[in-house]
Amino acid sequence: MLTMVKSTHSMRNTNQQERSEISGWITGFVDGEGCFSVSIIRNSTTRLGWQVFPEFVVTQSSKSQASLEIIQHFFECGKIYANRRHDNHKDTLLRFCVRSQKDLREKIIPFFQTHTLRTEKRKDFELFVSILEIMREGEHQTFSGVQKIARKIQQMNRKIPSRFLKSSETTRHAPAQ
Repeated sequence: MLTMVKSTHSMRNTNQQERSEISGWITGFVDGEGCFSVSIIRNSTTRLGWQVFPEFVVTQSSKSQASLEIIQHFFECGKIYANRRHDNHKDTLLRFCVRSQKDLREKIIPFFQTHTLRTEKRKDFELFVSILEIMREGEHQTFSGVQKIARKIQQMNRKIPSRFLKSSETTRHAPAQ
């Protein structure tokens, strides 16, 4: 269960030099603790019965909440949520999440296009960008568009086969070949 966390960190207005210095820190931090992910979830209120759900997330324990607040203030978007842990850690896990497609397109993507990630996460970012482009073009509102997105999702992060591509509903609605 996610609950929103109220910010306790106030970041003063930063000048261009400070902004440049923090950019490198954010890039490294996201390389280690961030995630670009896209889920396809069942949603009976959508025409297809499925919804494409992109998000940018950075995760930390509650002891490092100030780090997430710095990132949130830097991007001027997103929310910080408390997430129940299902492991042996006692600290609350916090997640800085950006889910707004507008913020993803206008703030997150341009930042990481300028400040290149250095780990394998760069490939996930590139797939993430391509999926948001598919969505911008409205293809996510078609069955074939969601299939295209699902195939890209399978190449991201943990490379788990897409439940969307495996579902009986998807198989039933697939165009004949």
